[in-house]
Amino acid sequence: MRIAFIVDPLASLKAYKDTSIALMRAAQARGHAVWTIQQDAIHWSPLHGVCAEAVHLEMLADDKDWFSEIDRHVVALRDFRAVLMRKDPPFDLEYVTTTWLLERAEAEGARVFNRPRALRDHSEKLALCEFAGFSVPTVVARQASVIHSFIELERDTILKPLDGMGGSGIFRVRHDDPNRNVIVEMLGGNGARTMMAQRYIPEIADGDKRILLVGGEVVPYCLARIPQAGETRGNLAAGGRGVARELSARDRVIASTLAPVLAARGLLLVGLDVIGDWLTEINVTSPTCMVEIAEQTGFDAAEMFLLALERECLSKP
Repeated sequence: MRIAFIVDPLASLKAYKDTSIALMRAAQARGHAVWTIQQDAIHWSPLHGVCAEAVHLEMLADDKDWFSEIDRHVVALRDFRAVLMRKDPPFDLEYVTTTWLLERAEAEGARVFNRPRALRDHSEKLALCEFAGFSVPTVVARQASVIHSFIELERDTILKPLDGMGGSGIFRVRHDDPNRNVIVEMLGGNGARTMMAQRYIPEIADGDKRILLVGGEVVPYCLARIPQAGETRGNLAAGGRGVARELSARDRVIASTLAPVLAARGLLLVGLDVIGDWLTEINVTSPTCMVEIAEQTGFDAAEMFLLALERECLSKP
């Protein structure tokens, strides 16, 4: 199969930890041709449909020089057997526009994973509302008064923007924090932006667990991202330390409940964030942590994903 990966600029990807590169290597190892596309290269015309300049890569084992370019030319997305949308947030208007173009490509015959409509419909923060039974007390609001009332009630909270990633813009705010007002004003843009507030979960000290769902099945290991001393955020991008673990009984309940529901909506790869016994986020844009899990446990989630992708693609002509 020819598989196209829509990713961030190749120079920005880190082969020693990047899940997109792990997926590309797994694809090549299984005999597939690997192509990459930049978001800004995607375009539509009535004559050719949705197209993009695509770069054909040979994947190399070296983590510094991890690819060699074979060829590049403009290709209609329908001419690939699969198109993988792996562009990182921000989930801004350009991201939404790309999902519209990818949905048009689907109408022309392309197979896109995760499905564009599902990406739009599942805010990585707000998707939690559907599965609130697994979550700590949470509010989503634009009015500062609602956020402040929640902080007073819970006493110790986490505030986060709805469009961030990698732990950016996340604050721990106690009811008596002298900076509380300015944090709420800043995150909310003085009433211009909606934010999320959640009860602080002390078990963050033991790690923010990333649990992967692949094709409706649950990867049996998670990566617990443990914060640095004095930090609240466990995200690897914020300096957290990743430790692979087997899933707990509660982890399995959460993951096995969500996996078939999300897969049925066209979400082939999902990353759940669980702290302690509580679901905190549902990541669908470009879930990570496959490399760390493979290195520490030997379980190859990238190959598991390729097998699921092959089943999806070969199930239809």
